Parts: sequence; C-alpha cells; structure tokens
Amino acid sequence: MNAQLEVVKTTNKNPDFLLLIETFDAYLWDRYPELKNEYWGNNIIEVFNDNVILVYLDGKAAACGCFKKYDKWTVELKRMFVSPEARGFGLAQLVIKELETEAIKQGFKTMVLETLYKQTEAVSLYQKVGFTIVENYGPYVGQTNSICMSKSIL
Repeated sequence: MNAQLEVVKTTNKNPDFLLLIETFDAYLWDRYPELKNEYWGNNIIEVFNDNVILVYLDGKAAACGCFKKYDKWTVELKRMFVSPEARGFGLAQLVIKELETEAIKQGFKTMVLETLYKQTEAVSLYQKVGFTIVENYGPYVGQTNSICMSKSIL
C-alpha cells in the first residue's frame, strides 16, 4: 500500500470520529433493523472518552475504535469501524493494536468485546488478533444475537 497513514489518539468529540460512527450506525441498522431498539443503548459511549483511535488514509478518516473501562482490569472494545473504501489495508488490526497499547499503559490486562451474529468478518478478524469467543457478559447475557469475545493483552 502506498497510501499515507496517520494514527491519531483523540476523543469521542472529534468530528471525524462522529462522522465515522454515524456511517457505522447506518450500516448496522440497515443490516439489523430488527435490533435497533434492543441494542442501541449498548453502543453509547461515556459523555467523554479520550481513548479513541482514528486512522487517516491519505488525509481522510478511514477507521476508528475506542475502549471504555469495564472493570478494574478489563476494557471493552467499542465502535470498531473501517469505512468500506478503506477495507483490506489492515486498518482494523492497526486500530486494535493501538487501543491495546493504550489500555496496557493504563494498567488494564484484558480486553472484551461484543459483536453481532451476522458480523462473521468481524469475528474472523478478532480471532486473527487473538480474541476467543466467551460466554456473553454484562448487558449481553441472554442476548442470542450477540457474540462476546475476550483477549489477554499482557
């Protein structure tokens, strides 16, 4: 790839992050219209989150992700998205690596995540970078549409 990449640690108030998330949500609700009301609350990020990674491809915001504290030693990976035109360049793996590095700096030992059953490409990606499928946790217990995963980041 001869494209120029820039990785930026930012906040959930960043306009480029908000634009990517708007695109991501539209994609999700198009793919899962039956789940919009049931799952929307699980995608809300704190009022302020400074654990956001944005990747710019040739100057355009192309990928994002963030984490939020789940418990004393665990963070939850949230809002992972790569714009369709930027897929296939390894940007999702780059975002995950950057978020893991930041979580380790902050003293966390484990990263968990939830994805939906139709996201087979996401499950494959997460397994490729070391996540394993676990029993549903927290708000996803009893949610048959959810696939939960976990990874030791130490």
